[in-house]
This record gives sequence, structure tokens and C-alpha cells, in this order.
Amino acid sequence: MNRWIETRKLQAAGWLRTGMSPRRLALTLALGFAIGCLPIVGIPTALCLMLAMTLRLNVPAIQAANYVAMPVQLALMVPFVRLGRWMFTSGPQLSLGNSFLHGFSLQTLWASGSVAGQALGAWLVFAGPAVLLMTFALTPVLQRVPAVATDRRS
Repeated sequence: MNRWIETRKLQAAGWLRTGMSPRRLALTLALGFAIGCLPIVGIPTALCLMLAMTLRLNVPAIQAANYVAMPVQLALMVPFVRLGRWMFTSGPQLSLGNSFLHGFSLQTLWASGSVAGQALGAWLVFAGPAVLLMTFALTPVLQRVPAVATDRRS
């Protein structure tokens, strides 16, 4: 049983690094986690895939970080909405309780899109610095992991 677990750990480490330096893998994980916290459900997975393909990052690694961030995404959704509302005070205010009680209208749809945009704006303020901090924090950690540190390309 222990040999099976060790084999799986080595396979997972191989899948995660696949020709990446610890710095590049740290950037991949940081991007996946930050994008995974995007306050719009359903978008992060496709965005991570497109970004990984465009920048030639490790798709399994970025998606793993994206999936790890899902609980954080749900926990940060309301704070991002509130921060976005505070940052963009000129936009319409949405009260979901009243909207659903009085029927779903075009105005409600427009306001909910506005709220999503405000939350996205708040996320953008935090995403860039978060990626930088996570990359700088993860790089030395990944350099100490033997399976990752052995490959120093890119």
C-alpha cells in the first residue's frame, strides 16, 4: 500500500512539473488560484484553460489550483460584491430579495450584471498583487521539493 501511494505521489509531481522550473510552476499555481477566486461562477475553469494554452503553462497544475480555490471563491463572493459596490457607488443597487418577490424583470437582469461587473472590478484590484505575492512565496517552497527542483528548464 505504501509503495502504491509513493508511486502516485511521484506521478502527480511529474504531471505538475512537466518541464517547468519551480518559478514557472509557482506562477502557474498562483494564476490558477487567483483566477479560481473570480467572483463569477463558471468562468474560472474556461479562463484558466485559455490562459494556460496561451502562455504554455501546465494545464493540470493551473486547473488543480483553480479547483482548490473554489471554496475561497464562494467565501469571497459577498465581500467582492460589497467592495465593488463601495468602489463603484454610481451603479445601480440590487436587492435580490425585492427583485425575486416582485418578479424577475429586465431591470433586475441589468442590475445583477452591474453587480457582477462591480464584483469583478473589486477582484481585479486584488488579483494582480495576489498573484505576485503567491508566486514569490511559492517559488522557494517549490525549489525545496525534490521532484520539482530537479527540472530547471524555462
